[in-house]
Amino acid sequence: MFRFYAVPAWQLLDPSASLGTGPTAKAMPPEEPLVPTSDPAFLEAALARVEYRGFKARERALDLLSAKSPAVFASSPNDLPALLRTADQLLTIAKMDAGERAQVWRCHCGTPYAVPVGLVRPVSLSCERCGEVVELDPNQSLGETFAADARTATVNAARLALSEFFREAMARGWPVLVARS
Repeated sequence: MFRFYAVPAWQLLDPSASLGTGPTAKAMPPEEPLVPTSDPAFLEAALARVEYRGFKARERALDLLSAKSPAVFASSPNDLPALLRTADQLLTIAKMDAGERAQVWRCHCGTPYAVPVGLVRPVSLSCERCGEVVELDPNQSLGETFAADARTATVNAARLALSEFFREAMARGWPVLVARS
């Protein structure tokens, strides 16, 4: 397993070279690393079908880790277009795997009900948990979601978080590092 994070480029330099010596040298406070908000356990599944510079992103991360940990996965400006394409692929795959659009209702006891948008029509049904009548009126829906199994939804959330992380790291100009977790 591995994890991604990003730090300012100056933090990767030798500390004595970046801080300087002498009376005018000032220590720069360390910045918090930028970390994707997803569960690291699902990163490998999220990267399974994604390419980075002609290679599978997952395999590239594992190859880099076989040499050293942590390793620079991407750095701007040279890797900016490739990493943005990878972020776009993550979004596209997440949309493809998201499942069918569904409208959602909730009983007073909290039991959720989701009906595919194509099948929605006004109907009443008894709640499976409490037996109360739930009105599935399209005008009173709580909103729309995508109906997918729990694992797919979690992997898609990891894809979206990783895509956002890659974009933010490149926008800041910070190198993206990969490390063993």
